[in-house]
Amino acid sequence: QVQLVESGGGLVQAGGSLRLSCAASGRTFSTYAMGWFRQAPGKEREFVATISRGGTSTYFADSVKGRFTISRDNAKNTVYLEMNSLKPEDTAVYYCARVRAGAWDMAMTPTEYDLWGQGTQVTVSS
Repeated sequence: QVQLVESGGGLVQAGGSLRLSCAASGRTFSTYAMGWFRQAPGKEREFVATISRGGTSTYFADSVKGRFTISRDNAKNTVYLEMNSLKPEDTAVYYCARVRAGAWDMAMTPTEYDLWGQGTQVTVSS
């Protein structure tokens, strides 16, 4: 059973940085595009970033563009989200997810993803 496990969340002051990791089990990691979403209390889950299977293409939500970077290491079955210049409004539970087979790599809606991690909390204090 393939699983996704996020790590790296925590409490950081505004302007600080965090690096999230998402480790995948199984042998097919490199055949799937991957993404990150986040969900703040009382809000819907929102798209953050996505990366293609080979890691050559990425796409970001406007709210994080220029501050966040997504990358992957297929040899380690891991996808990363580097978050810089963090703001209090970035506070949320962050989820990594696997793009559904056959969907476009730059998927931005939750229904285009078929496997989710358990989430990691990121809290940015002002």
